[in-house]
Amino acid sequence: MRHHGVLPPALPGPRASIETKAGRVCLYGSAEADGVPLLLVHSINAAASAYEVRPLYLHDRPRRPVYALDLPGYGLSERARRVYTPRTMTDAIHAVAAEIRTRHGGARVDAVALSLSASYLARAVTERPDDYRALVLISPTGFDRLLAGRGPDGGVRGSERARAILDSRLLGPALFGVLVSRPSMRYFLRKTFGSKRIDEGLFDYDQLSAHQPGARHAPCCFLSGLLFPTDATTLYEALTLPVLMLHGQRGDFVDFRDAPRFAARPNWTIRSLPTGAFPHFEDLATVTGLCDEFFASLPSPVASPDQLIRQRDS
Repeated sequence: MRHHGVLPPALPGPRASIETKAGRVCLYGSAEADGVPLLLVHSINAAASAYEVRPLYLHDRPRRPVYALDLPGYGLSERARRVYTPRTMTDAIHAVAAEIRTRHGGARVDAVALSLSASYLARAVTERPDDYRALVLISPTGFDRLLAGRGPDGGVRGSERARAILDSRLLGPALFGVLVSRPSMRYFLRKTFGSKRIDEGLFDYDQLSAHQPGARHAPCCFLSGLLFPTDATTLYEALTLPVLMLHGQRGDFVDFRDAPRFAARPNWTIRSLPTGAFPHFEDLATVTGLCDEFFASLPSPVASPDQLIRQRDS
């Protein structure tokens, strides 16, 4: 597959290279303002990167410390030929959360995750709850018939054999090249947005990112199912800190049949928007308004999750 040139940074501001169990991870960070630090986590697909959270990053940059990572295998992070799993992504989130807390005196962080990465963030929170104050989950997977589940802890869907075929040196480059061709990528983005009106800046960056050396390795694990957990429902049920969930009503990712059950929980707030799966690209004002209101309702990040819920509801 032909490469398309050097990939520029997805976001403005300083960048750091963080060594993690999952390899070297790129962390964007902007600490121009005071406040509770915010971590943004992009989704998983054939060409994912921190560009997917760019509108949120730019909105929050003047208001609070804001950070975003390229998950392992994506963007400017290491793209080694290896097996990528939910454990890989969770370990990366642990590492960057620890780095952010170190930079900000050990304060808890707020975090936002898109789509499949919401399950990775939920796992990170259940494993290290003291790292976080509150979560926003945008179009999270695991609330539909296919991807909900209470499987064994750490279980994954898919198979290593399927990954090996997709990532083979003989067939892999050709198969991935078809997947990330301009017509194919535009087709899948239209399914995500539920409209022909996709974000062209995201499309252009995705095209460049998907044609970097090693770009196919993590997506091959995604396509073979190895990045989908079997215990997503269990992870979401285990969350005790405040959660704001936002999801769209248009496109291919609108099955949230399990959402009403979570809406009944005292720590969950769920809002449905007339957008596709990336509402922050279509209606940034509404999304940031809901997020800002949610975070403003919370007390100091030094409190425990139970205290946060009691204080918010009082």
